[in-house]
Amino acid sequence: MKQVFTRPESLKDVQTHFCPGCHHGSVHRLVAEAMDEFGIRDKTIGVASVGCSVFLYGYFDIDVIEAPHGRAPAVATGAKRARNDRIVFTYQGDGDLAAIGTSEIIHAANRGEDITVIFVNNTTYGMTGGQMAPTTMVGQKTSTSPYGRNQAKDGYPIRMAELLAQLEGVAFSARVAVNSPRNVMQAKKMIKTAFRYQVEGRGFSFIEALAACPTNWGMNPLAANERVGSEMIPYFPLGVYRNTANL
Repeated sequence: MKQVFTRPESLKDVQTHFCPGCHHGSVHRLVAEAMDEFGIRDKTIGVASVGCSVFLYGYFDIDVIEAPHGRAPAVATGAKRARNDRIVFTYQGDGDLAAIGTSEIIHAANRGEDITVIFVNNTTYGMTGGQMAPTTMVGQKTSTSPYGRNQAKDGYPIRMAELLAQLEGVAFSARVAVNSPRNVMQAKKMIKTAFRYQVEGRGFSFIEALAACPTNWGMNPLAANERVGSEMIPYFPLGVYRNTANL
């Protein structure tokens, strides 16, 4: 019998800590498949900061550096400049990248650092108890917005893929989702493009992946997956927002 589906070599054969229905595992797999298909596992360095991404070192069979909350782009910048023969990527959540690490991500992107950033947007602080994040939807209830996000006092959800696409140092910026087979296939294509641009030395590449967080959303996995399509994608449209190959 021919085996048609197996664990990517870049992932360790271990059980993850992710909650049922969480999309981090799906994004992990796509990143690992990209590394395997490019044959870059032995020269790749991952950088993870505080959040649900913090145990990256336990799941990927690569070198991983731990960074303080929000500082992964700065750490990745140092790693890439010190070892420019390596492929360096960060793996971050929205509370990490879009809040605590806003300065680091914007300036790394503006400088055109030759790194790849994987940003998982689940509209909440996942690991720390489901607090409101910069990406939390208007009206969404969280532990720090029990009556729902109020745009009059809390502002609007930040669209990071579009924001970074305005910067001249960015070579590639795209938003994907992993809530359906079709979107998973497109997400893999975009993630591979982001890594390929670094392999080719084109500069900074950014992937925003919309993801479900059933536990902190107070939903079962099926309902959480459906919410990605019904609520998140209309506000955070999927697509490529900057591609220097087309300029």
